[in-house]
Amino acid sequence: MTTTTRESQRLTTPESLWLEGNDIHDTKAPLDAPIDKMWEQRKFSAKLVNPANRRKMSIIMVGTGLAGGAGAASLGEMGYNVLNFCYQDSPRRAHSIAAQGGINAAKNYRNDGDSTYRLFYDTVKGGDYRARETNAYRLAQVSANIIDQCVAQGVPFAREYGGLLDNRSFGGVQVSRTFYARGQTGQQLLIGAYQALERQVAAGTVKMYARHEMQDVIVADGRARGIVVRNMVTGAIETYYADVVILATGGYGNVFYLSTNAMGSNVTAAWRAHKRGAYFGNPCYTQIHPTCIPVAGDYQSKLTLMSESLRNDGRIWVPKRVEDCAKDPRQIPEEDRDYYLERIYPAFGNLVPRDIASRQAKYMCDEGRGVGPAIEETDRTTGETVVRRRGVYLDFTDVMQRLGRKAVEAKYGNLFDMYAQITGEDPYATPMRIYPAVHYTMGGLWVDYDLETSIPGLFCAGEANFSDQGANRLGASALMQGLADGYFVMPTTIPNYLAGAPFEPIDDSHPAAQEAIAAVKERTQKLLSIKGSRSVDSFHKELGHIMWEYCGMERTEPGLITAIGQIRDLKAEFWQNVNITGEGVGLNQTLERALRVVDFIELGELMCIDALQRRESCGGHFRAESRTEDGEALRHDDQFLYVSAWEAAGQDGKPILHREPLAYNNIELKTRSYK
Repeated sequence: MTTTTRESQRLTTPESLWLEGNDIHDTKAPLDAPIDKMWEQRKFSAKLVNPANRRKMSIIMVGTGLAGGAGAASLGEMGYNVLNFCYQDSPRRAHSIAAQGGINAAKNYRNDGDSTYRLFYDTVKGGDYRARETNAYRLAQVSANIIDQCVAQGVPFAREYGGLLDNRSFGGVQVSRTFYARGQTGQQLLIGAYQALERQVAAGTVKMYARHEMQDVIVADGRARGIVVRNMVTGAIETYYADVVILATGGYGNVFYLSTNAMGSNVTAAWRAHKRGAYFGNPCYTQIHPTCIPVAGDYQSKLTLMSESLRNDGRIWVPKRVEDCAKDPRQIPEEDRDYYLERIYPAFGNLVPRDIASRQAKYMCDEGRGVGPAIEETDRTTGETVVRRRGVYLDFTDVMQRLGRKAVEAKYGNLFDMYAQITGEDPYATPMRIYPAVHYTMGGLWVDYDLETSIPGLFCAGEANFSDQGANRLGASALMQGLADGYFVMPTTIPNYLAGAPFEPIDDSHPAAQEAIAAVKERTQKLLSIKGSRSVDSFHKELGHIMWEYCGMERTEPGLITAIGQIRDLKAEFWQNVNITGEGVGLNQTLERALRVVDFIELGELMCIDALQRRESCGGHFRAESRTEDGEALRHDDQFLYVSAWEAAGQDGKPILHREPLAYNNIELKTRSYK
């Protein structure tokens, strides 16, 4: 690392890094109704828009993944004029297509005790009691409708021999509620949403703008009224206006540089909205997925997920003895293997939630019992250089013997093929090597029950918002949230807002539009004018190293303070020494990456500040100072039972912390246990 720690040496008081704001509350959820009646009551109380008037109203939808694509298709079918934007060359390339394992729904097809309430309970418990009850229950409530919708679209879910839809289990639950299409569930669901979207494009209700990346939101007269985008083909700065703006732009896992996200996934749309006044909720809540292909070298730019569905049949283990770690796993006898998840968590075994499985894999490797190539690293406790192996085994020997290779191929064939192509190893013959990697972000823009941010007229859906998952997301719940928001929530809440439209027309002559356009052009020109000596990717890679080292699976106060100082130094050097080749006109992928990385740097600082102020461990946020005697996360409900909603300050100011108190009236607040 080349970054100095001048700034970190001056940071000694954590509380000096932020300001305290007023508490906030969600005022849209009908709290006077029983929780199982809230969504029905909200749907009835929501204002409607006459079909003839819908044609007079326009909606901007940024993003074409499951939330954005489903939402644009649904609103277009209702008769609204929808402008849909994506930075990819086709809506079908949204990162939702990469989801593998499945989608949850409380159908109880297996007759194993599932219900809407159990899915709600599992979601809140899995999120370590840091999710909002009202939103989590609605998610469980509409889950069954999602499956019906997708089957009607022709999504080819896996079926049993008799033709009924099949289910499998995912982490953190003891029922089988996950619907799937082999290891390609996200792809099939996105194709379903895409065909619905393209139908509306052909009908003229949706206009598609591919290769357009949002750079700012236009807030005029207190409402979100438009966006500023960069045409990625011509380089032109363009503006588009509507009565309401919706962001469905996914998560920000690429702040860590190495993640399972698509390389283009970024935070810019959400971060620009944050800078305009939208609160950012729980930014430190990031999910580390336990089953990913380990890092192979410094040359990598992304990591590859191995679906959580593999933990249904695969058994995770490490050698009991350090001296066996370099051996061929097939030569290690059963009695010398430590199936540590089954040993520590007998009730859930290999299907514990992701945050728990990830931390235990780290602990095993920290003990020196990891497998795979030996690499040098610095021990954070002693500061000494040590040699460790960062990997554990995911073994399918038992299921191969029980069901045979053909049955395993039918369930997981594409995943096994992917693993073999990337690693050169045959997972049918030898155990997979896996290790945790950044996968999903539970934090995002703060929204109320209607999915409206703190900026009137600016809504946020899917992974881009914070609302449903708490401090840890259960497997197969991301697709559920995206489609719930797109197909079922926004078609109710957006018309409620638009009942007050159409609003006063605005164009580029409006002062708010002029200011936003000027800000985007100034930021772009400033970046192009630096002509430094370091590449954009070198800054992104260094940021990712800082974030993984100090704000990854384990966090400490000294480490977070160090990280904030290093990030500030990195930001200062970025604006002085980054080298962006090419010009502002035409295609310039280096400029595209620079515009994203500068926002990642600012977000990274806020994530560390959020992790610093939350002096507890919960879900994916693990503070080393707050753990139980057996190493589990230790919450402090008396101090931190709230959502952290951050308001952006001025350029040299401090972020402002607003708290939304969390109330649990339908679930008992207790210590999470999977043993």
